[in-house]
Amino acid sequence: MARRKDDLGAHLFEDSPVEVDPMATATGPPERKHRVPPPKRKVGFYISADLLDRFERTFYQLKLSGARIANKSALIEMAIELALEDMDLGTASRLRGRLGDDV
Repeated sequence: MARRKDDLGAHLFEDSPVEVDPMATATGPPERKHRVPPPKRKVGFYISADLLDRFERTFYQLKLSGARIANKSALIEMAIELALEDMDLGTASRLRGRLGDDV
């Protein structure tokens, strides 16, 4: 069967002014590259068994409800960040109020 002139087929991009980069096509544009996460350090401290149970139960409830939380470390990081932001409020801090500090 003879090939028609208007049938581009496999030669679709031969005369195209746009050059296709196979690596960019496979990996996505440069702005989509994954950001490097900050370095992490393992920490150790003690908390009550009841608080740990509550934390783990809450984590799994979040996961089951479809919350976009990667892991327990991410959840605890968010909780600590919120606690520290609250502490930065000074006398208006709810945490400082629980501690009984007038600092």
